[in-house]
Amino acid sequence: MIKLTRLNDSQLYINPHQIETMESTPDTIIRMLSDRKLIVKEDCEEVIEKIIAYRHKIGLLGNDTTI
Repeated sequence: MIKLTRLNDSQLYINPHQIETMESTPDTIIRMLSDRKLIVKEDCEEVIEKIIAYRHKIGLLGNDTTI
């Protein structure tokens, strides 16, 4: 799970394997496979960095940083 911040500063944890799309509008909108949409403070690049770190942590990525 990765930790993100809602616009009201509350924290949430999401399963990055369930992310379908992300867009900046300028807020970051994450659309989950369930079709649920989340708006978070982190920009898309920060979310991607968190996903890469999570996948390294659980052993899904070696030294390559492509998702």
